[in-house]
Amino acid sequence: MFLIIFPTCATATPSKLPRLSTILRESEIFSELISDDFQTFFYNQTLDHFNYRPESYYTFQQRYVMNFKYWGGANASAPIFAYLGAEAALDFDLTGVGFPVDNALQFKALLVYIEHRYYGQSIPFGSREEALKNASTRGYFNSAQAIADYAEVLEYIKKKLLAENSPVIVIGGSYGGMLASWFRLKYPHVALGALASSAPILYFDDITPQNGYYSIVTKDFREASESCYSTIRESWSEIDRVASEPNGLSILSKKFRTCAELNKSNELKDYLETMYAVAAQYNHPPRYPVTVVCGGIDGAPEGSDILSRIFAGVVAYRGNSSCYNTSVNPTETSEGWRWQTCSEMVMPIGRGDNDTMFPPSPFNLTTFIQACTSLYDVPPRPHWITTYYGGHDIKLILHRFASNIIFSNGLRDPYSSAGVLKNISHTVLAIHTVNGSHCLDILPAKSTDPEWLIMQRKTEVEIIESWIAQYHADLDATRKRTLFEY
Repeated sequence: MFLIIFPTCATATPSKLPRLSTILRESEIFSELISDDFQTFFYNQTLDHFNYRPESYYTFQQRYVMNFKYWGGANASAPIFAYLGAEAALDFDLTGVGFPVDNALQFKALLVYIEHRYYGQSIPFGSREEALKNASTRGYFNSAQAIADYAEVLEYIKKKLLAENSPVIVIGGSYGGMLASWFRLKYPHVALGALASSAPILYFDDITPQNGYYSIVTKDFREASESCYSTIRESWSEIDRVASEPNGLSILSKKFRTCAELNKSNELKDYLETMYAVAAQYNHPPRYPVTVVCGGIDGAPEGSDILSRIFAGVVAYRGNSSCYNTSVNPTETSEGWRWQTCSEMVMPIGRGDNDTMFPPSPFNLTTFIQACTSLYDVPPRPHWITTYYGGHDIKLILHRFASNIIFSNGLRDPYSSAGVLKNISHTVLAIHTVNGSHCLDILPAKSTDPEWLIMQRKTEVEIIESWIAQYHADLDATRKRTLFEY
């Protein structure tokens, strides 16, 4: 599940915030075979990059994966494409993210994938239980430490391969896209450029309206079908009405074929909210899940009541099943991301009255801080991201010093509401597609891809080619100057 939903009606709780993820994983179980071209390594990573206490020097094993198949080698100063892992184990990304592999031959690039600390096999303190057991061990789990990890690993790889002159392009999607853009800002000496796909770096400090995410979900459904949108909008009060009747929850449980009896109407509403939001966020061609859901709702038998039509949308999207699981089972990703949103990744996503097709659920920072403090014994730092990385007046600030960043978005992605959608300078560029969805541009290319998606990727490749060509020209000029001096 990609929206970590718990039975509650307040968006201000950490569990209710939409989770960022590059790939739609319906299961945390990894099954696809990995090519032998991918080789796994472990780096002896520093626990704390920013302090000099004895415990700061503790280390843990951080996983990274390399693919040398297409690399032109250090002597040719051939580039390195570094995919920055996000809030999940790295395994899915090796096959689920296509941009590095699809373009490696053209660029003769070495491919590097680095796992984010506290996820997958890159766990400090020996186990997840130890790593997350208290505020002291969780304190090293943040974005600044993560991108410092990436810098150490990349510097180590370049030194080991004698590839100091190989330019690095960092690539990331969603939260990983945020990390990629921030990495370029913080470590320009390590990365020549960054491709930040679907990176909502402006969803902090109320830079973006709270309802931005759910407004786009609503827009996606309304554009697909006005009647579908109206049915969804009317369904919430109908769910509450049925739930308030004698045996109402039992009636809803039977009507929606829930695997377990509903304990409150919010369980069903949260399940449906998640389904609609995920369908919109990952509204990828050729299936276009929003159209699938609305096809089910609009295609219900004539005379069907509102909830029967809503259930027909569930069946269309999920498939015909004996029962539908409305509960959310915790995973390492949901547990990790909950901590991240409760510490620094405080994204004020909410909904007001009648501004979306969903029931009102405003973000209340005071309530959010109380909930997080209750969970973890430490309060969030809601303004730290904009303090450390920036975000306010982004065009005014970044055009002065930033360079070589591509912010790519699809406007059907709810998170595009907090993305960079206009060029900031001639090298900090925004590329978006009207019909694109979350991280679509960095997923594997397919024969069924529409022309607009092909052109978006082509534009990104051409920009990266220009960065690397300019780098090599500068490198050659520097070498010639050095020879002349001697």
